[in-house]
Amino acid sequence: MNRSDFPILQETVHGRPLVYLDNAATSQKPQAVIEAIVEAYSHWNSNIHRGVHHLSQVATMKHEEARKAVAAFIGADSSDEIIFTKGTTDSLNTLAFSFGEAFIHEGDEIIVSGVEHHSNIVPWQMLCERKKASLRHIPLREDLTLDIEAFKGLLSEKTKLVSVAHVSNVLGIINPVEEIIRLAHERNIPVCIDGAQSVPHMPVDVQALGCDFLVFSGHKMYAPTGIGVLYGKRAWLEQLPPAEGGGEMIDHVRWTGTTYNQLPYKFEAGTPNFVGSHALHKAIEYIQSIGWKALEAHERELTQYCETQLAAIEGVHIYAANQPKAGVISFNVYSQLSTLNSQLSLLHPFDIGTLLDQQGVAVRTGHHCAEPLIDELGVPGTVRVSFGLYNDQTDVDALIAALKKTIMMLS
Repeated sequence: MNRSDFPILQETVHGRPLVYLDNAATSQKPQAVIEAIVEAYSHWNSNIHRGVHHLSQVATMKHEEARKAVAAFIGADSSDEIIFTKGTTDSLNTLAFSFGEAFIHEGDEIIVSGVEHHSNIVPWQMLCERKKASLRHIPLREDLTLDIEAFKGLLSEKTKLVSVAHVSNVLGIINPVEEIIRLAHERNIPVCIDGAQSVPHMPVDVQALGCDFLVFSGHKMYAPTGIGVLYGKRAWLEQLPPAEGGGEMIDHVRWTGTTYNQLPYKFEAGTPNFVGSHALHKAIEYIQSIGWKALEAHERELTQYCETQLAAIEGVHIYAANQPKAGVISFNVYSQLSTLNSQLSLLHPFDIGTLLDQQGVAVRTGHHCAEPLIDELGVPGTVRVSFGLYNDQTDVDALIAALKKTIMMLS
């Protein structure tokens, strides 16, 4: 892992070297990805699929090469099963509308989990309101893992879809999606996996998992913002109506009606982000140049080291401590009110994040777009540390030193 590949890591913040530990929100970009964006706009910028001229042909070729690269990256059976979107949120909204139009009716149920990001809650709530269906969620056990026994009890003939996060964006816990998929498929219920926090950190093979849909974002895996993926098994995608209308997704348009394009184009209305797809391709190549074995080992060791260092600080409470995680740790800090009062007081996560930033350390604080989970934890928010492939132990050491100073200032 070569930090020099990421220009932004040479920046200073408030006169301190940048320590970037907010990768679950968005990752930094290697020079190869930045150059890919410049290359596209400098040499072959042109609308794709529609032109016979040279630039359009090159842009089309680059876009479809990226689609094939994504298909291979996640083990899809065909590049036709790869739909380019704006990101995870857009993918989930697209799926919620299309699947809902085709398969959800009054009285039906959709199941999510108690650790979901709002993007995997709100689109389903909107669908349920529209269709008079119900949204249910898998509760958590005391150790903050999903209660699979309770999940079994939720499954019924009313269940039409299960949509769960592979990795919690708050806790970092790797959810047992293989078992969830198996249990759902025993009842012929399709499953969508939110891979926003897993695809950047571990190999995800959709055929090995058996999931029916997978969604993820480019910007969390070293690619630009504005590009994401909705994978779907061909058998499902062929049954779903398009979520948006316009150019590209049509076969023929007549006043009497419109017929739709073949997969995957019927879900890609308008000019696609062909520059973003090209840059996503380069990000995939960058990850592959490191190799999953080395990347996973590095992030696992770094996460364990950070959790150990945090646990040694008096007053730090780590959520889901010692659970297998994918590069995310959430914690809060409690301080004794005074030497005469044994009561502990929560140091507000926002205050901690602000003072860490003054020391050049970037973390995320708040509810992390997962308010139901934060409500269950009974706190106003958490401090979240999240790693990328370029982070190392010096970053953790800087965090720990800055956190100790912060606690002294706030106590």
